[in-house]
Amino acid sequence: MDRHDATKQFHSGGDRLAELIDESRQVELPTPDTDTPMVSRSVRLPLETYERVRAVADARSIGVTTLMRQWIEAGLADLDDSATVSLADVRRALAALAQPSAAA
Repeated sequence: MDRHDATKQFHSGGDRLAELIDESRQVELPTPDTDTPMVSRSVRLPLETYERVRAVADARSIGVTTLMRQWIEAGLADLDDSATVSLADVRRALAALAQPSAAA
């Protein structure tokens, strides 16, 4: 059954669509990677901004949503003065401090 036929079945109120659903094979859902309940939200970004975020995520070998979640958590931590930073960020900051500045 294609989408058009399924839509017609749905709008006609027929039982055929329910039968098709009942006949479908069972699907295993992926196991969540965390015990923390998650909420999905849609965020509209300019294409250029999204491409920059994706490039940073790719460079860190993580997903875009993981990176965005990390940035949001870090921003919220900054609001309440708790320190949540990645080890990589700490190393970059220390390496920058160890470099002689151009102004000196």
